[in-house]
Amino acid sequence: MISFAVGAMLGAAFLHLLPEALSQADSIEGLFATLLAGMLAFFLLEKAALWRHRHESPGHTPQHRASVLIVIGDGLHNFVDGVLIAAAFLTDTGLGIAATAAIVAHEIPQEVGDFMVLLNAGYSRRKALLLNAASSLTAVIGGLVGYLALGDAKNAVPYVVTVAAASFIYIAAADLIPQLNHHNDARSIAWQTALILLGIATIAVPHLWLHAH
Repeated sequence: MISFAVGAMLGAAFLHLLPEALSQADSIEGLFATLLAGMLAFFLLEKAALWRHRHESPGHTPQHRASVLIVIGDGLHNFVDGVLIAAAFLTDTGLGIAATAAIVAHEIPQEVGDFMVLLNAGYSRRKALLLNAASSLTAVIGGLVGYLALGDAKNAVPYVVTVAAASFIYIAAADLIPQLNHHNDARSIAWQTALILLGIATIAVPHLWLHAH
């Protein structure tokens, strides 16, 4: 589960979110500064969660902290998706339908990866599903913002996308991959590698197919 989640999150960040942000950004330097600032912000957010749990809830694990970060990062990502869908429909109905199909295609494997991280953190299936649904509702807010204030919101889209990418990269690198490093026998390494590649493929294949058409 964790190996698949690593692949899906890194695939979403490097193959979808960052290329999308780069295609829209006025300043490449500003975008990478945002990526760096975003990763530092999530590092500090995790440290704050660690400090609070140490003083209030000693039983909480790194997986619980990762689950908090994942809900925040996914909420930002879904907000941006809502803005993009609104922008596409305001431009042309056909474009709006195509944009929605593209977003659904990459969201399904990514949400599966997020769901697996939440299960790994100890949440029940019901609670993990509710948290995923709650973070998905930010897409509705993004759609409303995009419809009502598209001119102002559009300029911020590349930077919000980059912060979402920073959250996925940070969670995968700082919280999930270290868990995989606890199992270093040949069989485990082979399965981990295969499932990471499967997670990447579930993001890459629909994305490339939709771009080709």
